Amino acid sequence: EVQLVESGGGLVQPGGSLRLSCAASGFTFSIHIMHWVRQAPGKGLEWVSGINSGGGTIGYADSVKGRFTISRDDAKNALYLQMNSLNPEDTAVYYCTQGLGYWGQGTRVTVSS
Repeated sequence: EVQLVESGGGLVQPGGSLRLSCAASGFTFSIHIMHWVRQAPGKGLEWVSGINSGGGTIGYADSVKGRFTISRDDAKNALYLQMNSLNPEDTAVYYCTQGLGYWGQGTRVTVSS
């Protein structure tokens, strides 16, 4: 059974940082493309970032480029999202997904003073 469990969300002040983690199990993590997708309150899903197997190809949404960094540790079956210079527009539930097919339960990030 594929399982994706996100953690690391919380309340942070504007300009602050958070590091999200996603623990994966039930599939061969190293061979799959992984993504972070978010959903802000009252809005639709927004793709944030993706990383291919091996980590050689990475993409970011324009809204987070230069502030967020995606990474993976295949030895630990883990996906990460380092988020810096956070602003209130980054407030959302952040989901880890395996190729946009399997999704975790999400972790909430709130950016507010």
